[in-house]
Amino acid sequence: MRNNEQQRGEQRIEQKLQIIPLGGLGEIGKNMTVIRCGDEMIIIDSGLMFPENEMLGVDLVIPDISYVIENEKCLKAIVLTHGHEDHIGALPYILKKISVPVYGTKLTLGILEGRLKENGVDCGNLHAVTPGEIVMLGCFSVGFIRVNHSIPDSVGLSIKTPVGMVVHTGDFKFDYTPVDGKMTDFRRLADLGNKGVLVMLADSTNAEKEGHTLSEKTVGVAFNREFANAQGRIIVATFSSNVHRIQQVIDTAIKYRRRVAILGRSMVNVVNISMELGYIHAPEGVIIDIEDIVNYPANKIVIITTGSQGEPMSALTRMAMSDHRQVDIVQGDTVIISATPIPGNEKVVAKTIDNLLRLGANVIYSRSEGIHVSGHASREELKLMHNLIKPKFFIPVHGELHHLFAHARLAEELGMTRDHILVGENGFIFEFTKERGKITGRINWGVVMVDGLGVGDVGNIVLRDRRQLSQDGILIVVVTMNRETGKIVAGPDVVSRGFVYVRESEELMDEAKARVMQALKHCAEEKITDWSTIKINVKDALAQFLFEQTRRRPMILPIIMEI
Repeated sequence: MRNNEQQRGEQRIEQKLQIIPLGGLGEIGKNMTVIRCGDEMIIIDSGLMFPENEMLGVDLVIPDISYVIENEKCLKAIVLTHGHEDHIGALPYILKKISVPVYGTKLTLGILEGRLKENGVDCGNLHAVTPGEIVMLGCFSVGFIRVNHSIPDSVGLSIKTPVGMVVHTGDFKFDYTPVDGKMTDFRRLADLGNKGVLVMLADSTNAEKEGHTLSEKTVGVAFNREFANAQGRIIVATFSSNVHRIQQVIDTAIKYRRRVAILGRSMVNVVNISMELGYIHAPEGVIIDIEDIVNYPANKIVIITTGSQGEPMSALTRMAMSDHRQVDIVQGDTVIISATPIPGNEKVVAKTIDNLLRLGANVIYSRSEGIHVSGHASREELKLMHNLIKPKFFIPVHGELHHLFAHARLAEELGMTRDHILVGENGFIFEFTKERGKITGRINWGVVMVDGLGVGDVGNIVLRDRRQLSQDGILIVVVTMNRETGKIVAGPDVVSRGFVYVRESEELMDEAKARVMQALKHCAEEKITDWSTIKINVKDALAQFLFEQTRRRPMILPIIMEI
C-alpha cells in the first residue's frame, strides 16, 4: 500500500520537458526554439527570415517573442549554434526588449557584436565558449559540439535536463576534408548516443536530397579552374558569412598572383572580423582597398562582393545595373556567383545574370560548375547522425513542411516507430517525460515584421492596403464644404495614382466627379452632416461605379476640407 502511494506521488510530481519552436518549422529561416523544464528555460538561436513576395515593403521578418517576454523571469540564456543571419539576425531587436546572457563561439559572437553595435545594443551580455565546453544554465547543462557547416565555429548542442538528454544538431553536414581541418566531433556524438538521448532535433534542409553533400574543398577546385581560364577581372559573389568560401577565393587569388578587394558593407564587416579573430588569413598586401583596383591590370584583380541573391541594393546588383559608384562591369570580366538562389529569389538572380551578360561579362553560376556546395547534410549524412545519436524521440527542424516530413520518413526507414517521431509547426508544445513524448498544445504565435526603423508596426491590415495599392492604385477625392451650411464651396477634384492615366480617361473622371456630386447631394437631402458618414457615402458610390466601368477596385480616399 505504501509503495503504491509513493508511486502515485512520484507520478504527480513527474517532471516534464517542453520544447517550443518559435521559428524554423515549416519555413527556411527565423530559427528559434525554447527549451523549458519547470520554471526554467533557455532559447536556442534567434534568427530572421527575408520577407515573402506578398510582404510588400517589409525588410525582415523575426519571431514573435511574446511568450518569451511573458516568461522572461524563467529565461536563463540564449544559446547560439552559429553566425548565420537565420540564427542570430533577430537578436539586435530581441535584446532591446529582454536582458539575458548570450552564449556562442568566438566567430559567432564576433559577427553578432557587429550587428548589435550597428543597432545601438549593449554587448556586455555576450559570453564566448569553445567547442567541447559545458556551461551550467539553471537546471540545464549545455555542451557545445563541433560540427561542420558553411561557416566556421558551428556547433551542435547537448542539453542535459532533469528529464533527459536533448541533442540539437544545429545546421550541419559531415565534411571529411574541411577547409580549416576541424572535423565534426564524431566521438562526442557517439558518446552521447551510447549514454542515451531522450530527444534529438535535427537539421532537415536537405532531407530530400540523396547521397552525401560535397565537401567545401571541392569549391576550391572549381575556383582554381575558373581562375586559370579568366583573362580579365574576376568578381566572386557569395554570402558574406561564408568565411571558408572567402578564404578559398583568397587562396586561389594568391596562387594566380592577383590582389583581392572586398566590396559590400556586410562583406567588409565579416572579413574584417574574421581576420581580426584569425578565421581568415591573407599575407600583407594581398587585400587592397576597392579604390586601389585602378592601379592594377585587370588580370591581377579579384573582387569579393555581396549580391549572390540578387538583393536590390547589393553591390553585384548595382554593378549589373551600371549603377555602382566604384565598379563598372566591362567586356572580359568573369563573374562567379558562388551560391544557390534561396527559394523565391530565382527571378531576381536570373535578372541579375541577364544584366551582367548584357554588359559583356562571362557569368559562372550553375551548381554543375562546382562553384557552390550546400552547407547542409543530405540523406546519407542524416542517417549517420541518427545512428550516432540513437534518440528515443525525434523532432525534425529547420525546413519547410515537405522537408520535415521527408526527414520523418527517413527516421522511420531507420527503424524508429512512428509515434516517437513528432512533426510539428511553430508554436507547437512538444512535451516529454522520461518515457513519453507528444504534442500537447500550441502557444499564441506569430511573426514580427521589420520595416525601416519600425519593428512590429506593420501588420496584416497594412499589408492588405499595400497589396491593394500595388494592384489597383488609389483615387483621392477632394472637396471643400461649408461646415455650417453643408454646401460645396470647391470641387470635387479627383486625383488618380496607379489607377488610370487621367489625361486619357477624361470621360471616366468626369463621370466619377458626377457620381461624387450625386452622393453629396443625397447627403444634403437626408440632412447628413457627419463628415465620416458623408465620406462613406462618397466612397461607396464611387467604388461601385469604378468597378462597373473598369472591374478594378482602387483604394478610394475621400478628403473633406471645411471652411
